[in-house]
Amino acid sequence: MNFGIDRLLAEPALRAPLAGRRVALVAHPASVTKDLTHSLDALAALAALGDINLSAAFGPQHGLKGDKQDNMVESADETDPELGIPLFSLYGEVRRPTGQMMSTFDTVLIDLQDLGCRIYTFITTLLYMLEAAAEHGKSVWVLDRPNPVGRPVEGMTLLPGWESFVGAGPIPMRHGLTLGELGHWFIDHFKLDVDYRVIAMDGWQPDAGPGFGWRADRLWINPSPNAANLNMARCYAGTVMLEGATLSEGRGTTRPLELFGAPDIDARAVIAEMERLAPQWLGGCRLREIWFEPTFHKHVGKLCNGVHIHAEGGFYDHHAFKPWRVQALAFKAVRRLQPDYDLWRDFPYEYAFGKLPIDVINGGPGMREWVDDSTAAAADLDAMTIPDERGWQDESRRYLLY
Repeated sequence: MNFGIDRLLAEPALRAPLAGRRVALVAHPASVTKDLTHSLDALAALAALGDINLSAAFGPQHGLKGDKQDNMVESADETDPELGIPLFSLYGEVRRPTGQMMSTFDTVLIDLQDLGCRIYTFITTLLYMLEAAAEHGKSVWVLDRPNPVGRPVEGMTLLPGWESFVGAGPIPMRHGLTLGELGHWFIDHFKLDVDYRVIAMDGWQPDAGPGFGWRADRLWINPSPNAANLNMARCYAGTVMLEGATLSEGRGTTRPLELFGAPDIDARAVIAEMERLAPQWLGGCRLREIWFEPTFHKHVGKLCNGVHIHAEGGFYDHHAFKPWRVQALAFKAVRRLQPDYDLWRDFPYEYAFGKLPIDVINGGPGMREWVDDSTAAAADLDAMTIPDERGWQDESRRYLLY
């Protein structure tokens, strides 16, 4: 299997249109070739041969180096000491590329490993770059990479007025597309007039097991500091909601965003209540009681009782696993067991002021209201969510490249 960057490097005809044009790159630590050369170094080698004119690079959230551990920790612009080109931050003083940034290139190559989740901000960075390119007459190429969690779709569609840096548009939480496919959807949905192309992968089979989106012969490299493995990627469309809750998502442990817990919950009771409320939502994974003590972030230095979600090995069923519902159900179980539990955080999450973080994450208040409604059952959440999921599947099908 070859990713977009591998094909661009191996096939001179693909990069021929770049001749005579200034080329920029948007990348992060997982932007590597199949032999683990970073894409910026690989393109610099082409530039040294005169094949391309590499003029700038951009880093998304967490930085080009991936060194920024948490959300809302910004990166600064700098100059590459070896290449002498500007390295611009798209998660610093600005999130949208400025006119000055856009003036440094003619074509931008976007080589970002996504996780297949609306809230993962790399897709918003793609949208902002497309919008800026349309305004400034630049070309955008996506060097496509797998959606590591494959084609399943899950979650409510973001509502009008809830757009944010973690909500680029009316997309469900788990969208089932690659970054290149999403680019086509963005262009159509937002009616952008931009020169866009996708350097497609060769050999990606999103419905093939056992990886279902991620093949074992490609090494996993963290696209962000807490995206440590495929199990995290599979769980993320649910566990990311913990960023809007007082429960720990495991930051400060070695398995972040695969688990949840707190010093004042009974994990065994939570699991039992989840099984009682909606056993049909727990297929395709295994829940295991754990204990952990975060070294930083929520509940730092405190012993937490929690639940580890295992969507891996023999427990994983690609078509049955529903991470968004699993996490929603966990919230519901905590609320049922401890009705007065202080569950929801309140701060300007990703610079969205005046809204609860859990609602910003979900693109509306529906999930939180379902958790907090003592009379609401699993069927009620399904009734709100299934039409959105089916609608997105119908809408997005025309953009599939694989």
